Amino acid sequence: MRLVLASNNAKKLAELQTLFAPLGIELVNQGALGIPEAEEPFDSFVENALAKARHAAQLSGLPALADDSGISVTALGGAPGVRSARYAADAGGAKSDAANNERLLREMARIDAREARFVCALVAVRSSTDPEPLIAMGRWQGRILHELTGEGGFGYDPLMYIDALGATVAQLDAATKNQHSHRALAAAQLLAQFREAWGLG
Repeated sequence: MRLVLASNNAKKLAELQTLFAPLGIELVNQGALGIPEAEEPFDSFVENALAKARHAAQLSGLPALADDSGISVTALGGAPGVRSARYAADAGGAKSDAANNERLLREMARIDAREARFVCALVAVRSSTDPEPLIAMGRWQGRILHELTGEGGFGYDPLMYIDALGATVAQLDAATKNQHSHRALAAAQLLAQFREAWGLG
């Protein structure tokens, strides 16, 4: 089955393609079909993921999958949250991983309580008007370090330390990340729903 991924993030595409490989699902990046990014005006990951999935399905005529994910820091009241990708840009900085990490480090400079979680909402729709979207949520607990550590991954991975694994997410190999991550947890839920509700696999 072919699904449009409502994202232009190549690393996210690679992660999700691996996670959904057991069902023979082929993901195609929306950019490859000339589909522009959707607006993300909502305050929750689920609402933004649903908006992106419906947008991609409407413009492609294909079933669509959307991921809305980010980092929520307890001491910051859940911020950056849904604004994770635009965290630095919201404060007048660049829209980049490096700038986002720099802003988070500044905001956390005098904070000792550094608990945080990666959050992922995955939503799949068969069409833009699908009344029964498939929705899955994954949360991965960790804490924010005082400096970037590790070269892998993307986004906030170099700052997010996972105590259970003794490493930052940026220090994990792809296979380990795909076993434990917020996206992996959400994907496992969605795999079950694909089988049950869509009859895949």
